[in-house]
Amino acid sequence: MLAPHAVSKAFIALPLAVLLLAGCSTKANNDTYDLALTPIADAPSSARNRQILVPEPTALKSLNSEQVLVRVSPSEIQYLSDSQWSDRLPRMVQSKLVEAFENTGKLGGVGQPGQGLAIDYQVVADIRAFEIDTSGAKAANVEISVKILNDRNGSVRGQRVFSARVPVSGEDNAQFVTAINRAFAKVGGEIVDWTIRSL
Repeated sequence: MLAPHAVSKAFIALPLAVLLLAGCSTKANNDTYDLALTPIADAPSSARNRQILVPEPTALKSLNSEQVLVRVSPSEIQYLSDSQWSDRLPRMVQSKLVEAFENTGKLGGVGQPGQGLAIDYQVVADIRAFEIDTSGAKAANVEISVKILNDRNGSVRGQRVFSARVPVSGEDNAQFVTAINRAFAKVGGEIVDWTIRSL
């Protein structure tokens, strides 16, 4: 027979063990996804004396969140269930572009607002589409408009719209996001290559 103090300790320990087991079985409500971007390898090296700033891209409210957008018709949008980006989409696009520019090794410097770099040009982007389009054959659709702005006089050195459409091979959320990532990788790589060639 257990002593009274031993019984009380056993009853105290039991609820704690149940709580720990419950914690182990808890699953996040949404699967969280990141973006990937690999710059084009043959970018020119003529811009090594240039420093650029990459502000956070602008986007409509429907894209300015962690939700993964699904277009079900030209005038109707929804969001991918049980899924989310790891941060607000414009912030993620900005971060991946900065990383891709830096990884080329072709520029004198790459920064974000607030980092105190002496800037030659700004790469100003607007996210026009970043979605799964299910209105016809399922495909990922990414479209980003970019301006290269001379930071010293405000003139536009170049302006271009980049877009990619990638078929979705499958029906689950991970395959939808994989298609978006492939479309963004194409668009982002072209943005990096074009920008460096334009400086």
